[in-house]
Amino acid sequence: MSHGNGETDLWTLLVIVGLAGVTVLARCFFFIFDRPWGLPEWAHRALHYAPAAALAAVIAPEIVMTQGHLVSTWQDARLYAAVAGAAYFFWRRGVLGTMVAGMSVYLPLHLALGW
Repeated sequence: MSHGNGETDLWTLLVIVGLAGVTVLARCFFFIFDRPWGLPEWAHRALHYAPAAALAAVIAPEIVMTQGHLVSTWQDARLYAAVAGAAYFFWRRGVLGTMVAGMSVYLPLHLALGW
């Protein structure tokens, strides 16, 4: 336990040393082995979907939730912006155009109508 006078107890020191060891091991893992090694084929296939899955995991809650609750009204600019952005992406496949399309729908609805 910490005694309030600047002392650090043994448990805290052990945790710090343990976390440092795990960090060093994780960062040096690829240098420990003598021979090169690769990921299995299933892992390579899964990594192709990782960026899309991560993006969906971050973006989807921002679109359909407000303060931890599902959006309960259709008067939310994020919904229309997401539809416009998705439509542009499937039409032209451009990332910049997708952002411009989504923001061009979002900003007027949010600023002018307060959605």
